[in-house]
Amino acid sequence: MHFAVIGIDHRHIYHMISGLIEAGATCAGFVSATTDQRVLEGLRERFPGLAEVTDPRVFLEDPAIDLIITAAVPAERAGIAVTAMRHGKDVMADKPGITSFEQLDAVRRVAAETGRIFSICFSERFIVPATSVAQKLIADGAIGRVVQTLGLGPHRLNRAIRPSWFFDAAHFGGILVDIASHQIDQFLTFTGSETATVASSAIGHFGVPDLPDFQDFGEVLLRSAHATGYVRVDWFTADGLPTWGDGRLVILGTEGTIELRKYVDIAGRPGTDHVFLVDRHGTRHIDASREPITYFRRFLADCRDRTETAMGQAHVFTVSRLALEAQAGATVLNIRPN
Repeated sequence: MHFAVIGIDHRHIYHMISGLIEAGATCAGFVSATTDQRVLEGLRERFPGLAEVTDPRVFLEDPAIDLIITAAVPAERAGIAVTAMRHGKDVMADKPGITSFEQLDAVRRVAAETGRIFSICFSERFIVPATSVAQKLIADGAIGRVVQTLGLGPHRLNRAIRPSWFFDAAHFGGILVDIASHQIDQFLTFTGSETATVASSAIGHFGVPDLPDFQDFGEVLLRSAHATGYVRVDWFTADGLPTWGDGRLVILGTEGTIELRKYVDIAGRPGTDHVFLVDRHGTRHIDASREPITYFRRFLADCRDRTETAMGQAHVFTVSRLALEAQAGATVLNIRPN
């Protein structure tokens, strides 16, 4: 299968391209327009020789292109997806793939009309081997019935390298639409919930005083028919941490718990993808770093076979809807130091 890139405004495009290539797809090239020249330079370094074009119609109107992927400015991703689907292409978007209710309606409608696949690459699940191990443990009944998830998504701000749109909610949709979509996806997945409601949510500004409108904290409480989930996301990862954020997920079952320390085990074991299991037999640490990544291979198979093995289409839209509802109904916290 052949894919092309329209939208290179976020570094997540690197793992999207490499994941598809490793899964067997061929990259036809990318549209070189960007709001961040560092992303463009990084793309050229990582993938030398890829064709660069200035007009997206080169790819949209090429019948040999099966798939369009995008990591454009978040508010532009849905529009790119709609155009691509109307040209007969399947779509993989970086998160958030949708930043407004209007976009959600449009993408859902066009996907239904065209029969094309719209997928969001929730990287905190799809490119984290530890989540695959956790899913297998749950499927094997290791912790009984899952009743709650606790998802933490702290991030380092890295203000000096961020483009201007990064600080404008009109462009990224708000912190709950942006970051918390990861944890909402994980809540639905690990609890086996097809849908849920937002019981409460909040957004806040606690940090840099010269950006008073920037949302650097968010939380969500989710409820489904049989489970609950708490989400906390923020931009307060300290510079002393050796990675961009101490992402964690705690999964509570009726017979045990699973904790994922995805990117670092602080002051503990080296490396990434640490899984801690507590069950009736005791406690156990599992090194999940060698677990294979399957999302990209399954996604390509879905595009070929018109199936939904990588992620259900309804799931994508449910995650987006819940994130939008959490953002729209959030209590605003503005805490200023004395």
